[in-house]
Amino acid sequence: MNPLRMKVEIDSNSGFCGGVIRAIRSAENFLATHPEGSLHSLGAIVHNDSELERLRSLGLRSIDYATLEKTTEADGRTLLIRAHGEPPSTYRKAERAGFGIVDCTCPVVLELQRSIREAYSAAGREGRGRRILIFGQIGHAETLGLLGQVNGDAVVIENAAMLEEAVRDGRIDVTRPVEIFSQTTKSPSDYADICARLDALVPDIKVHNTICTQVAARQKNLARFAASHDAVIFVSGKSSSNGKVLSALCRQVNPRTYHIESASELEASWFHPGDRVGVCGATSTPRWLLEDVASKVLEIG
Repeated sequence: MNPLRMKVEIDSNSGFCGGVIRAIRSAENFLATHPEGSLHSLGAIVHNDSELERLRSLGLRSIDYATLEKTTEADGRTLLIRAHGEPPSTYRKAERAGFGIVDCTCPVVLELQRSIREAYSAAGREGRGRRILIFGQIGHAETLGLLGQVNGDAVVIENAAMLEEAVRDGRIDVTRPVEIFSQTTKSPSDYADICARLDALVPDIKVHNTICTQVAARQKNLARFAASHDAVIFVSGKSSSNGKVLSALCRQVNPRTYHIESASELEASWFHPGDRVGVCGATSTPRWLLEDVASKVLEIG
């Protein structure tokens, strides 16, 4: 065996999470028995262009929120709700337009939606009750779905600086109790830091552990995987929230981490003779794409 030949390993824990697998299988099953164009995903079903193109070839179409808003007659079409979930208003709009609904909201997200609704309802019954705080990405579909559960009456923060700002401008009253939830795909360590800072600012806080356990375990495993290789190729759509978090984690433990969307972006200059190269990805990255990238790395080597 040539000692200078590169070795390539695909992370066994990378690839679609359970929620995304469920959504894609639901789409495939529906498309197998219905005509092309009858199933529309509200937004991209997964943040990966290669997988989206594969699903388009099977007949899946996509519509945006503006199109849903102005649609008055669905003409027999069905709307697929992604794993991220949606606010109650989306369901009402779809039903008024006559869409059938295939609800693929991840069960973990559904449980989080239920919890935040119950917390908000309890806060209302208490009168001067708890302020609801969400640690999440502003504008992300899951975060918007959570806001919809509480009629928009919550504060969303992305980092410690935004937390401090919300305290300064009075959106978070430190004399009132605060109840905090996290978007399911956020970094557990970042959430812990936010909660620790919040604990120092507010005397009475209630913390909900709402990060997906599969995502949390993947972060720990991925850090070990990245550290055990000379170079890391992280594969995901650049718009994937989970992809941004996980690629940053890999880069933190291994500076030779390269974030790509497809094998065509690989560059020979990234690799050295004898490198042990790890290929990994986000919860929105299909296994077939990881295998495609690994094959291309071997060709380069």
